Amino acid sequence: MNILFVVKEFPHSRVVGGPIIIYYRVKHLSENHTVSLVAFDPHGATPEQVSSIEGFCRDFRLVPLPAPRSLPRRAWDYLAGPVPPYFMPNRSEEMYREIREMVSAFTYDVVISEYSMVAQYLYRNPDLSGVKRVMSVHECYYLARRKVLEMEGFSRAGLGALMQLKGLKGFEFDMYADADKVLTLTGEGKDELLRIRGDLDISVVPHGVDVEGFRPARRGGEARPTVTFLGNYLHDPNRDAAVYFATEAWPHIKEKVPGCRFLVVGRGPTPDMLELAEKDPSIEITGEVDDVRPYLNESDVFVCPVRLGGGFRGKVLEAMASGVPVVSTRLGAEGLPALDGENILIADTSDELARATVSLLTDREAAGRLASNARRLMEERFSWKSGVKILEEVLEEVVADPPRTP
Repeated sequence: MNILFVVKEFPHSRVVGGPIIIYYRVKHLSENHTVSLVAFDPHGATPEQVSSIEGFCRDFRLVPLPAPRSLPRRAWDYLAGPVPPYFMPNRSEEMYREIREMVSAFTYDVVISEYSMVAQYLYRNPDLSGVKRVMSVHECYYLARRKVLEMEGFSRAGLGALMQLKGLKGFEFDMYADADKVLTLTGEGKDELLRIRGDLDISVVPHGVDVEGFRPARRGGEARPTVTFLGNYLHDPNRDAAVYFATEAWPHIKEKVPGCRFLVVGRGPTPDMLELAEKDPSIEITGEVDDVRPYLNESDVFVCPVRLGGGFRGKVLEAMASGVPVVSTRLGAEGLPALDGENILIADTSDELARATVSLLTDREAAGRLASNARRLMEERFSWKSGVKILEEVLEEVVADPPRTP
């Protein structure tokens, strides 16, 4: 097959968060198929990052994000823009032009949008006539914004979510209905979409982890007790999780386990996060790192206290593969065949998060048993090749079906 990926954020071998799944999809599909990629590059890719994926691609292009819109332009977009306000910051004529050039220069069987934000470039795009269109939904924006509104009410964040909901549900689900196939990362994600639009054609293609690259490492017995969370904090569910854990659960953990530290790893720490670290020396914020593995190898417990968003948390898989016991909310463990008390501890309130974390910090035998079971689960069910094999089979079925006209 000839496959074109259209990606929201440039994926490379060291990226933290959701884009890592795209890197491995491109890498493994390129073994048997011709793969090309066009992606937004919001942070300025380094030569090393480019070289980590460019060799897998027939055609590889990066597009700068559109310039920020002025306040009058944003007001006009809100009232009369061609797409809902939530999609407008990523509306790029240059992206449309690059896709047009790529499909004119080479014949593609299928184009895949990774993240719904760039599915707009597949939706009713006449340049893609005769090309199968697959929309990979890492997170449903309508459901995510609605969840923020329900949790935050009429706060500033809640009102912001309310404004972002304008026109979002209809447009987003019309996009999905127009696709030849929709992909979700979890069965729960599939069910959520079908409850709103029952006629969608959806397949589940799970996340994965590099079980060879992420491996357990022995820690010194005198090392400082460390609890870790990692993510891209420009994505608000990660910022919310870090702040929620640091303010609501961490004070109780420090009281029970003196000398422990909360290690917050990843790109884009926000001012409220940095302020928390300034006030509390036990909270350490790294910012963007080249490789998360050394930080996981320093960890006694990995926490995933997410309350917002949807999809699959690859960070949980990386922690499990690294032999770090995990405490997570049910939302954070979505899509995992995880068993509370066997390969993970589930905790949905701040008190539960604190108690579960303390139990693993103070009972090394229980922590080791949990970590070993989780590592076994990663080896048996979540290697990247097994997930990409499922994707490959789905794409072959899509390409074999009669074509649809956008």
